[in-house]
Amino acid sequence: MSINEVRYLPECGSTNAYVKEHFEEFGPVAAVYTENQTAGRGRLGRSWVNAEGKALYYTVAIKEPLAQPATLPLLASLAVRRQLQLRYGVDCQIKWPNDLLLNGKKIVGILCESVSYGYQQQGRGIVCGIGINLAQPQSYFDAADLPHGTSLVLQGAAVDLATDPAWLAEGLTDFGFDRNLYTFARDGFAPFREEYKAACINLGRRVTFDLPDGSQGAGEAVDVDAEGRLVVRTDAGEQHVFTGEVSVHGIYGAV
Repeated sequence: MSINEVRYLPECGSTNAYVKEHFEEFGPVAAVYTENQTAGRGRLGRSWVNAEGKALYYTVAIKEPLAQPATLPLLASLAVRRQLQLRYGVDCQIKWPNDLLLNGKKIVGILCESVSYGYQQQGRGIVCGIGINLAQPQSYFDAADLPHGTSLVLQGAAVDLATDPAWLAEGLTDFGFDRNLYTFARDGFAPFREEYKAACINLGRRVTFDLPDGSQGAGEAVDVDAEGRLVVRTDAGEQHVFTGEVSVHGIYGAV
């Protein structure tokens, strides 16, 4: 039983949209989850294809003021990684900033959004949506044109669809977010940086990244700094990347 509110929805258009609509009903940390999300969306406007009964769609609501709210997706990736390790014994890698990979294929997507609420919309909060591929068959990824996606079942994990979604939702809320939030709210990403770097698949690889003017840069990813930015060594010196798309040599077919 969770110490925070974790609300189960038999079906939901989008867990992020639901939490934003009901944000004022929740305490400092609370969550909703479903196995049937009919109108989700991914990072950078990508659609999220529903896999009814085969995936976990989860959103946490955070009202706590954060020192570095922009780095919450990085904390979220660590939170999910820990819970999957506990439940299934798998060792996921993180593709900066917040995709989780298992054996080189994407198994988790994360999308964080800011929320205004309360009197004259003066309150500030964050919702963090997480989609975990539990048991989709290969035919799902083929039909959805997701050649770089996979599920825990396809990677050999023993998934129990009757109990795992609730276990993961409660574990993420109480241990992934609530337990870490005091430190993260005060100190930001820095206390979690070394754990993140140890799991980050970008480091030591050639990457290409979007520049503010719309062009692309390239170089070797060498670090993740205390602000959560990917540090790339280029011919023109070090670049600290925080927004846009980053492709990694050898990952998702990038060259």
